[in-house]
Amino acid sequence: MNDGKMEKLKLRRELGLASAVSLIGGTMIGSGIFMTPQIVLSNIGSPGASLVIWTLGGFISMLGALSYTELGTIIKESGGDFIYILRIYGKLPAFFVAFTFLLVMKPASIAALSLSFAHYAVAPIYQDCTPPQLVVKCIAAICILVVSIANILNVRLTMSIQVVFMVAKVLGLLVISFGGIVVLAEGPSGNINNAFEGTRLGLNPIGMAFYQCLWAFSGWSNLNYVIEEVKQPEVNLPRAVMIAVPMVTVLYLLVNTSYLAALTPREMMSSTAVAVTWGNKVLGSWGWVMSVAAAMSAFGSLNGSFFSGGRVYFVAAREGHMPDILSMVHVRRLTPSPALIFTTAISLVVLIPGDFKSIVNFFSFIIWVFHGITFSGIVYLKIKKTELPRPYKVPILFPILVLMAAIFLVLAPIVDKPQIEYLYVTLFVLSGIVIYIPFIHFKMCPGILDKVTLFLQLFLEVAPAQKNL
Repeated sequence: MNDGKMEKLKLRRELGLASAVSLIGGTMIGSGIFMTPQIVLSNIGSPGASLVIWTLGGFISMLGALSYTELGTIIKESGGDFIYILRIYGKLPAFFVAFTFLLVMKPASIAALSLSFAHYAVAPIYQDCTPPQLVVKCIAAICILVVSIANILNVRLTMSIQVVFMVAKVLGLLVISFGGIVVLAEGPSGNINNAFEGTRLGLNPIGMAFYQCLWAFSGWSNLNYVIEEVKQPEVNLPRAVMIAVPMVTVLYLLVNTSYLAALTPREMMSSTAVAVTWGNKVLGSWGWVMSVAAAMSAFGSLNGSFFSGGRVYFVAAREGHMPDILSMVHVRRLTPSPALIFTTAISLVVLIPGDFKSIVNFFSFIIWVFHGITFSGIVYLKIKKTELPRPYKVPILFPILVLMAAIFLVLAPIVDKPQIEYLYVTLFVLSGIVIYIPFIHFKMCPGILDKVTLFLQLFLEVAPAQKNL
């Protein structure tokens, strides 16, 4: 292939409105809504307060997604928080995002979703005992490999999978919602009558409840990570957000109401998977359907998370923050296969120990630090860069409100209940400067890396790609 042809390689714009809605909604509806409601309830203390938390979580997610929509129509590049912080604040803060997201958060998230899928997939087989960890982890590894292969082969195949599983998981949530209506029709629930009894109003319980709730809502910014592959992004990005986020919020509220109508707070808080507990109580012998629905939900969310996560590796490498080989695309399939293979490898390594839940919990506050920096950048652009073309605008109050929420989410647990782990996480993120100064700033790359890049380029049949603007 000659150089001229290689320079013309670009990722295809394959994502229409249906794919965009499925990528946002399908990633948001993961294993969270099947597992976190009981954690939110245990933190906040009462059914009524937990519904308030879920309502506010949807409201914050909607404001955040709309604010990111404006930013996505100004900076029309894939990469999400990484590319926005890079363009507004410079290379070093952006590298901290890439370092944390690519080496910890995204692999841990993928491993968590694959394990959730595996647990639910084998639950009907091991109904009366705990499934062997080896079996669960092998199924989780196979799940990651299947998703990886689909993503590497074809974007349309990946999006078809996303749409199908999006429909399936929405149907699953509608079953729970309808079941709740039936339960409520049979008589008022004690949870509803004493809705706010036992509410905890401290900074730490509210902050931790929000963390778990917003973890279930995470995915609202997913389309911003792949904006270069969206058809007419200035049209489809806001439309997809305004369809997907309210739909997910309404479903989450209906599902939580159904849980609270059918289960006592003690039953919810003692459950490891509230949807399965609900299914066993309400559906009886058909309770296994909830395990299948939860497995499908985790798989669909994994597919969407993998798709967007691979693009961040790709964009970070294209900007010189990762090895060059990760910035290349397959010459025929036009997928960022090296970045996707690297994502797979890191995720499989994280899967081996499997002790990632505490990592995810403690790194969540760092993610909200990065979100907060991005929202402050939106406010800055709205005040100082009014001349920038904006196909889509939101009131400045939107990013300000979410910025305030981000500050609360970062500071509340630390102020109310300090833990040394928060310091360790912060030090880990800042340790990225040890890599940044020699390898990114001074570009001290050994010559052997060029030979390795050339070998991998020929072996994987990949070439550099232009930005798709």
